[in-house]
Amino acid sequence: MAPEKPAAKPEDYNHAVQEQLSEYINYCPNDAPPWPMTIALGFQHYLTMIGATVLIPSMLVGQMGGDNRAKARVTQTLLFVNGISTLLQSLFGTRLPVVMNGSFAYLIPISTIINSSRLQAICDDNERFHHTMREIQGALIVASSIQVILGFSWLWGVVLRFMSVVSIAPVIALVGLGLYEYGFPGVAKCVEVGIPELVILVFFAQFLKFINSSKRVPIFEHFPIIFSVAITWVYAYILTLGGAYKHASAKGRSHCRTDQAHLVDSAPWVRFPYPLEWGAPTFNAGHAFAMMASALVAQVESTAAMYGVSRLSNATPPPPFVISRGIGWQGFGTLLAGLFGTLTGPTVSVENAGLLGITRVGSRRTVQISAIFMIVFSILGKFGGIVASIPQPIVAAIFCVLDGIIATAGISFLQFANVNSPRNLFVIGFTLFMGFSVPQYFNVFRLTTGHGPVNTHASWFNDILNTIFSSNTVVGFIVAIVLDNSSKTHLSKKDRGIGWWRKYHKWKGSPTNEEFYRLPYSLNEYFPPAE
Repeated sequence: MAPEKPAAKPEDYNHAVQEQLSEYINYCPNDAPPWPMTIALGFQHYLTMIGATVLIPSMLVGQMGGDNRAKARVTQTLLFVNGISTLLQSLFGTRLPVVMNGSFAYLIPISTIINSSRLQAICDDNERFHHTMREIQGALIVASSIQVILGFSWLWGVVLRFMSVVSIAPVIALVGLGLYEYGFPGVAKCVEVGIPELVILVFFAQFLKFINSSKRVPIFEHFPIIFSVAITWVYAYILTLGGAYKHASAKGRSHCRTDQAHLVDSAPWVRFPYPLEWGAPTFNAGHAFAMMASALVAQVESTAAMYGVSRLSNATPPPPFVISRGIGWQGFGTLLAGLFGTLTGPTVSVENAGLLGITRVGSRRTVQISAIFMIVFSILGKFGGIVASIPQPIVAAIFCVLDGIIATAGISFLQFANVNSPRNLFVIGFTLFMGFSVPQYFNVFRLTTGHGPVNTHASWFNDILNTIFSSNTVVGFIVAIVLDNSSKTHLSKKDRGIGWWRKYHKWKGSPTNEEFYRLPYSLNEYFPPAE
């Protein structure tokens, strides 16, 4: 009879709890990689965010009455404002390596504005486009006030003091996983392009990441997006030239061909975006209230992404007032979006946040370089149009890989709480399930009936509730913060991770707060930390 194996010890299953991922991250926010690497990484961040930047104008400009030239101009303007917002966030906001991009949270009120009977009655398409754009601008300008007020007054920081490890972890997971509808469904629109990009990207990022250059730089790990997109783009171009889509449907050609975006032909060689380009904004109270709900949704989504970025960039959790400061500057970016006319307000790009986890580079300087790329290519329209014409299935494949990284960053926070507690498991599980289930109901209802479940005679009221409950992150945020603070029962602060989490709330609670989040150029004297 074989001897019995000794029982496994608890330490055989445990791994060290790590406040920071120093062993796995090559560059943290304050580090500066060599300049050639920094420039290449900055361009990769630009390449990662450009797909979502193009997607929003492509969805909306045609409905507004705009042509390809208008779509190219709106895309340039959105890129320009995103570049400015990214610089402001990295210099004066949270100081984390976040990239700002257009938010999908504004789609519901924008669609209401576009389909309003007053604007639809305008017969001339170009005139209707300008009037619709000015209406959206006015709503964005008003909506920016909620982010500016909640951010710079530190009120948002007060709300975040009610969060714990148990509540923040599923909310971060939802901000990444909530974008699943832009992932593989987009890949499937052209599988012969999307699947190769997905396979090549995973192969480079996970299986070839230890191949180093002559200077001992892991080139495939640091630059998987650049290499995979270049290879798949050339492959898609060859398919286009070879006539693979001659007999395809109009939809198939638009998704697969590399010459269907019309951004290169429509974009001017040089164009400087400027405020009020489309005319003086017009203001409507109902549209403004609805847009404020979208601004609040974008604010919650950015908050969750900021906490995820802090984890992936080897920084400790930012104090609530730092997040509040970042939201205030996000509100300033929303104000710029309204003045310039970008169609949508900014939010933290989840894809670029996930890129930090793959490349293991969380340097603040790399996203500042990417912001410079955004501004330069928004001015040089033809060159920016070439990059922006990446087929959407390639972009969707990138979403599949990067959006999941930020979700797992949220899950990693659970190591600081007691995940053996049935109470904690209930809060986490219920938050995740409702965060998917409630928005799914709202989205399917809208697709089936043409309007949201809330359908009263007040369209602004409908848009407020339909926007809030269509967001995975906001639903999860509401459920988590209510449950975690109302069902404490007998659990200790250690079980909920409160002891570890709240030591970062005060500026002097951790020396890393000074290291990562102090403002540059002695600005802390004018904007002192809020205790």
